[in-house]
Amino acid sequence: MSSPEPEMPKTYKTAKAFCLTSAGWFTMATSAGMIGAGYLIAPDFMANIEWIHFGRIRPIHVNINLFGFVTPGLLAAAFYFLPRLLRTELYSEKLGIVSCVLWNIYVFAGVVGIGLGYTQGREYAELAWPVDILVGISFGLVVFNLLMTVRQRKEPILYVSIWYACAAVLLTATTYCIGNVIWRPDTGALLGIPDAIILWFYGHNVFGLLLTPLGLAVAYYVLPLVSRSPLYSHTLSLIGFWSLLVVYTHIGTHHLLQVPVPTWLKVIAIVDSVAMVIPVMIFLINIWYTVKGKLGVIYADIAGKFIFTGTIMYFFVNIQGSIMSLPQVQRVTHFNNWVVAHAHLGVLGFAGMTALGGLYYILPKITGKPLYSRFLADLQYWFVLIGVVGFTIGLTIAGLIQGNAWINGEALYRVLPEIHIYYVARASTGLLVAIAAYLGLYNVIRTLFFNPGVSR
Repeated sequence: MSSPEPEMPKTYKTAKAFCLTSAGWFTMATSAGMIGAGYLIAPDFMANIEWIHFGRIRPIHVNINLFGFVTPGLLAAAFYFLPRLLRTELYSEKLGIVSCVLWNIYVFAGVVGIGLGYTQGREYAELAWPVDILVGISFGLVVFNLLMTVRQRKEPILYVSIWYACAAVLLTATTYCIGNVIWRPDTGALLGIPDAIILWFYGHNVFGLLLTPLGLAVAYYVLPLVSRSPLYSHTLSLIGFWSLLVVYTHIGTHHLLQVPVPTWLKVIAIVDSVAMVIPVMIFLINIWYTVKGKLGVIYADIAGKFIFTGTIMYFFVNIQGSIMSLPQVQRVTHFNNWVVAHAHLGVLGFAGMTALGGLYYILPKITGKPLYSRFLADLQYWFVLIGVVGFTIGLTIAGLIQGNAWINGEALYRVLPEIHIYYVARASTGLLVAIAAYLGLYNVIRTLFFNPGVSR
């Protein structure tokens, strides 16, 4: 079964707004990342500027990447393909624009708040309570708009991309409120071990039930169209969907194997972490068989190239994640740069490259003109690819040095000089990603607003 794509006149204002949002915040995310990388090379780097010292610039970088760059990029594609797959108009473009404006307001407010020191101090849940409310409202508007579009559909069959996209925003709207403990505005947290459990229930699901389903939705939509091939198996796609929802929701506790969390909860987290190979391989088998024999066609299309590369990153990051959940492996990998490498490979390598591919696929469709510069898009692809692979390898090596040194009782001051060169490599390869972000923003702006209509 291939993904249907009927032609009908649309304005696509919401998709355009989220495209611009994603490209704009990508530059801010990478800029913040470069400042953070600078601190790891030279700890006194900008040390007197309080609102961007490492303890604040790091959560700023993480939150912009998560809510400013990747999620809006994937939502931009979703706001394009849902109406087409459902053979209807988006329920409300005005509501979509309002949701996008609120989305930018909460990202900006969150960044300023963290910079000023207003933070809950919890991993991936740093945003202050008033910003949490804005996040909930923004997600609520997106959920309502997408579900109402599904309700008024003219297509009786729901293609798998619709399942993934709707589940992503609906489940995340719920888990965000739970994980950020919004019913306690004074603290934004519970006490002790219960808070750690609920935090990592949210902390892992904000990736597994937001970025992963949205990324798979985009891949399932774009790659069959780019390769001009029917989806290998619609049945497999739905099995993968339900197995992802069943398995992923329980694995957050594998971040807490070293703390006094109930043993049964740790066992469930480890077993389900290993079981993640099931939904991952179902998706990869399905999508790779769909494009089998069409890699030349995929490579020739900039969107297909980004997204197919994202599927390869998805394979590596999930195999790595399953292995990392094992206690004997985690003794070496936990609390060091191995985990940082893993996070970058997942968020930027898989979800980020998929989001960029989604943007480049829909931009010509929503503007009615070719992409402003294919050359700049290709350059961005290679800069991001080299950057992600480069600092993933460097940080993985640094993490293994740290982990083995700690097990052997090495003092911290003796380990830091050994990994300094890898921090330099991280910043150098990260610079490529930052340049790529600015190239992409320029390309998106020219495509949306100043496009002569001839691809360069």
